[in-house]
Amino acid sequence: MNNMNQNNGMQKRMLIMTLVVFVFFIAYEFLVLKPQQEAKAEKAKQEQAQKQNAAPDVNTAATQMVATDVNGNPVDMSKSVEALSSKAIANNQIVSVIKTAKSIIEIDTLGRVAQVTLLEEKYKDENGNQIKLFESNQLRPLEVRFADTNINTEAFKVSVVASSSNVDASTSAQELVLTQNLGATVLTKKFTIYPDGHYDLSVSTTNDKQFFITNGFRPNVLADMYAVHGFIAKLNDSTLKTIEDGDLDKNETIVGTKFISNFDRYYATVIYNFDKSLTLSLMPDSSSNPQAFVHGSNNISFSGYIGPKNHRDLESLNPELIDVIDYGWFTFIAKPMFILLQFIQGYVGNWGWTIVILTILIKLVLYPLSYKGMVSMQKLKDLAPKMKEIQTKYKDDKQKQSMHMMELYKKHGANPMGGCLPLILQIPVFFAIYRVLLNAIELKGADWIFWVHDLAEMDPYFVLPILMGITMFLQQKITPNTMQDEMQKKIFQFLPVVFTFFFLWFPAGLTLYWFINNLFTIGQQYYINSVFERKRAEKN
Repeated sequence: MNNMNQNNGMQKRMLIMTLVVFVFFIAYEFLVLKPQQEAKAEKAKQEQAQKQNAAPDVNTAATQMVATDVNGNPVDMSKSVEALSSKAIANNQIVSVIKTAKSIIEIDTLGRVAQVTLLEEKYKDENGNQIKLFESNQLRPLEVRFADTNINTEAFKVSVVASSSNVDASTSAQELVLTQNLGATVLTKKFTIYPDGHYDLSVSTTNDKQFFITNGFRPNVLADMYAVHGFIAKLNDSTLKTIEDGDLDKNETIVGTKFISNFDRYYATVIYNFDKSLTLSLMPDSSSNPQAFVHGSNNISFSGYIGPKNHRDLESLNPELIDVIDYGWFTFIAKPMFILLQFIQGYVGNWGWTIVILTILIKLVLYPLSYKGMVSMQKLKDLAPKMKEIQTKYKDDKQKQSMHMMELYKKHGANPMGGCLPLILQIPVFFAIYRVLLNAIELKGADWIFWVHDLAEMDPYFVLPILMGITMFLQQKITPNTMQDEMQKKIFQFLPVVFTFFFLWFPAGLTLYWFINNLFTIGQQYYINSVFERKRAEKN
């Protein structure tokens, strides 16, 4: 049997873990992961600049990129395209401009998507300009590479011929044909572009020339430390395979996928075919980021989408595409939580008040657990004098001390772990809502009240983070604390300051959730405290 000190120590450690885990979760990403990601990004940019300054020749900038054909045999995908593939694209290299109801898609001389500009009013950057999804030097969507290295070299020299230089698909579906005559073969891309921005594409070659086509590197609008970004694929067995940026160290072939996507926090490039599965090869770039190439054989048809990871937009294309939105470890809780959030918003019409209502609903559902934990803490507070007496009386006999402590707990229905376990069980819910609000592009441009005009951005005046810190401090003040160790007390007292600091830069929608959560926790704690005060008064 554990002695009394062990019981109290276990309780304190678990309570500390429950509260401090949030701090370490955020601090690790902010202080460790972010600098690593920034260092990697800077290194990649420097390497890319060096390649471009060297004006690499097709034959001297060779990078062997090996895939496998449909029979599993190795195929040399590209002998000398790595530097050329990621060269910046000038305005005079745009052969066709496609306008949809939601975006402008620019096609370059190699038949790739050079840029996508989002047209909806809410998609603006910090300078007030409409958001563009791609940087000037990265792997582009719909780039084709050939198994035949000679044709592959030619493919990066010869311009495509577009059936139209301007396509207006803003009100109805339109077609565009790109043709590239490479001597030994003719590559043809036939597009059908729809007003919502998605497209159907058929790609074919003559003379049975085998090729590979990519969905491109992910959009690089917001790839920060807080949300997952990289590659995701849905396999035929409906399992998901995710590879984060920086985690791919070797080539890998995946057979049987329904869709593939490279994504940042809010945006994605997607290729999908739910009738005929895709085979692809993954290859790391210079920073170990995943690059996906779909095996086209000598012809392939699929659909694609490049834009925001908006839940309703993806679902309208195909319900399975909502899996493009990755919430991390707690996806199994986060997905139904977002559906509930969206359902509430459909009636309320305001995302800010929707978050408030969702927070209240979560507090109501978890109230039995919270109530049990709060009651247990109150009982332990009332028993503190008797626990001290037992500790003093049996300080030289730990076995008797432990036995009498357990009898005391049993007699008064107290559980030394009762205050911690209910909180620990709530951690997955807290992290799930954290991921939902962090990844929800729907909050982009959504205002709440007064000063909050974009729930996806930080509070410009830091009002919500400060209110969150104040309510966390008040919550501490009215919560029973049986800790005797002064160091532990100081850690708890410092937590509101630490949380406030980190929440200064968090999306306002997430900070709003935490603030409302604290308010209702204070209300619940105040109610429990008043009940116990009345009971104490009745006894006296």
